[in-house]
Amino acid sequence: MRDQVENVLKKIRPSLQAEGGDVELVDVQEGVVSLRLKGACAGCPMSTITLKNGIERILKQEVSGVKEVVSV
Repeated sequence: MRDQVENVLKKIRPSLQAEGGDVELVDVQEGVVSLRLKGACAGCPMSTITLKNGIERILKQEVSGVKEVVSV
């Protein structure tokens, strides 16, 4: 599952980088994906929306078994 998540993040990453941010995969355990938002995303007030409505939604669609995405 970790490789699948990483492949999806590679597709998402350019959009984040265009805004000065980035995302790092920290861990995947029992369907919970732990991510670290970096750069401009780290301090952005919209980061929770990006994480839940963007990244989590896409990961759930693309990778079976993803239950939740959390920021660490």
